[in-house]
Amino acid sequence: MDKLLKLLDTNARLTTAQMAAMLNTTVEDIEAKMAKLEQDGVVRAYKALIDWERTDRECVTAVIELRVTPKRDYGFEGIAETVMRFDEVESVYLMSGGYDLLVTVNGRTFKEVSMFVAKRLSTLDSVISTATHFVLRRYKESGVMFLGEQKDERGAF
Repeated sequence: MDKLLKLLDTNARLTTAQMAAMLNTTVEDIEAKMAKLEQDGVVRAYKALIDWERTDRECVTAVIELRVTPKRDYGFEGIAETVMRFDEVESVYLMSGGYDLLVTVNGRTFKEVSMFVAKRLSTLDSVISTATHFVLRRYKESGVMFLGEQKDERGAF
């Protein structure tokens, strides 16, 4: 299973036939394993990693540190569930250290993201403080490099 997960993490567009050949097994075995991984919630989604700087779409990303007061009987889960339901929120992580939750937010402009933090996020009952850091440039994300031109790694003939 671990090898299959690594293949999916590297390239989720591989066909079941390609994965079966790479893992020296059958297409039926791969299909069964993938169905089980999806059913068990191990594989949550298949998603393209897009370099928005190469498009004409405006996109601003911010990483926000949240200090919160955990809710009685819910711990951090209650506030995390509230935060992750906002459409602008890309990800939410429980952290150790100087703050409690790390939130990644996407918007069209710096002002849009700032207004989201000021009017919707920081006003939540459990939020003690926020610290917003705007992403100025992505160099690498999910193991994929964004700096420079993409090289064709298929090899020359």
